[in-house]
Amino acid sequence: MDKLMNSNWFMRIIALLLALMLYASVNIESPASNNEEKYNIFQSPSTTETATITDVPVNVYYDDRAFVVTGIPKTVTVTIEGPKSIVTTTKQVKDFEIFADLTDLSVGTHSVRLKHKNLSDQLEVDIDPAVITVGIHEKVSENFPVEVDVINKNKMKEGYIAERPIVKPDSVKITGAKEHIDAVAVVKATVSLEGADGTVVQKSKVAVYDANGNILPVTIEPSAVTVTVPVESPTKSKSVPLKIKTTGKLSDGLSISSIQSIPSQVTIYGPKDVLEQIESIDDVSVDLSKIKENATVEADVPAPDGVTNVVPNKVQIKIDIEKREEKTFKQVPIKVIGLGNNQEIEFIDPDTGKLDVVLRGKDSVLKNVKESDIELYVNVAGLDEGEHEVNVEAKNRYNLSTVLSSEKVKIRLFNKENSLEEADNERRNQIEENNDSVEPSEQKKSAEEASN
Repeated sequence: MDKLMNSNWFMRIIALLLALMLYASVNIESPASNNEEKYNIFQSPSTTETATITDVPVNVYYDDRAFVVTGIPKTVTVTIEGPKSIVTTTKQVKDFEIFADLTDLSVGTHSVRLKHKNLSDQLEVDIDPAVITVGIHEKVSENFPVEVDVINKNKMKEGYIAERPIVKPDSVKITGAKEHIDAVAVVKATVSLEGADGTVVQKSKVAVYDANGNILPVTIEPSAVTVTVPVESPTKSKSVPLKIKTTGKLSDGLSISSIQSIPSQVTIYGPKDVLEQIESIDDVSVDLSKIKENATVEADVPAPDGVTNVVPNKVQIKIDIEKREEKTFKQVPIKVIGLGNNQEIEFIDPDTGKLDVVLRGKDSVLKNVKESDIELYVNVAGLDEGEHEVNVEAKNRYNLSTVLSSEKVKIRLFNKENSLEEADNERRNQIEENNDSVEPSEQKKSAEEASN
C-alpha cells in the first residue's frame, strides 16, 4: 500500500478520477447555457418541450410624427417548441420581441404579419394572431375647449348650491387620425359633487366623444385637467347699515341735535340672491313724541323679507335734544324758474314778489344763517298767459325747518310783444285824451310829439 501511495502513476489515476467525478457533478446540477444543450458522460441528450407565453406586448415601427395606426393588438400569445433547456430559459427571461413593421406602408388598410426577434433558431415559434389588419391614418392635431360634466348634484349636503365650474386649462390638444378629429363632438371632464359642502377641486381625466357618445381613440394633451366647482352655503351673511325712521313729533321748542344707532351696522343672514338686493335696513323706528330730553332707547331691528336672521336684532338709539329757536327774515325775494323767452311775470299777491321766512332749529346753527342762505322760488314752466296761483318752494343751506308767510302766491304771465303793443296803445290813448282838452295849436304840437 505504501508503494502504491508513493507511485506517481497511482496518484495521477486517482486525480483523474476525482476530476471526472467533479465534472459530472457540475453538469448534473447546472442548466445548459447559451441556448445549447450540454451533455456529460452521465447524461443522454435532452427531450423536446412546448411552452405557451401569454400577454406578450406588440411593438410597432412607423413614423409616429406623421401617422396614426389603428388595429394593433396590445398583446398576443406566443407558443414556442424546442429543446427543453432553451424553452425553459426563454419562458423565464422573456427577452424576445414581437413587432409589426409598418415603415414601408402608405396610408390605408393593410394585412400585416407579426414578426419576432431574439428567439433561438432552435425554436419553432407560433404567434396568435399571426396576421393583423391595421389602419394607417394621417396624423392631425387640434385644440378643443373642455366642458365639465357635473354629476351627483342631488347628493350634495342639503341646501348647498353648485356654481359654474372653472377648468384649468380650459382647452386641450387632441391628436389622432383625421377622421377621428373630424368626428369630435365634445371634450369632457367629469367631476362628482357627492357629499360636497364646500368648494370642490378635482383632477379629472379628459375624454373625447363623437356625436353618438362613443369615446374616440385619440391622444389628449394634457390628459387631465383641474376642475374647481364653487359650492355655496345655503345661508350667507352680509353687514348692512341702519337707517333710523322717526315717528311722532318733538314737543314745541325742541329739535334733534343728533341721532345714531349703536351699533351702526348689523349682520343679516339668508340666501345669496336675497342679500344681494339689500343695501340697508330702513325700518328701525323711534317715537319722538316720547322724547323730552337727551335719551338712549332700545329699538327692534326688523328682518327684511327673505332674511332668516339679524344679529343683533335690537340696537340702542342715542338721541341728543336741543332747544329749537326761531329766526325771521323779512321780505325775501322770490325767484322765478321755467319762464319762457317771450314771457314776463307780474306778482299780484304779494305784489312785491317777496315773503317773510321763519327758520326753526338749533340756536348754534341759526346764528350763522344769512338771507343769502335762503332761496325761495316758483316754477312757472308750462303755464299759459294769464293769472295763476302757484306754490312757493323754499330751501336753505342748513336744511332747517322753514315756515313761509304764505305757501302760495298769485301771479300773472303775459307775452312781451303783447305787453309792448298794449303799452303803446295806452300811450296813444293818453295823448288823445290830452289833445281833447288843449288848444288846436297845442294838439298839433302833441301830435307831432306822438309821431316822433
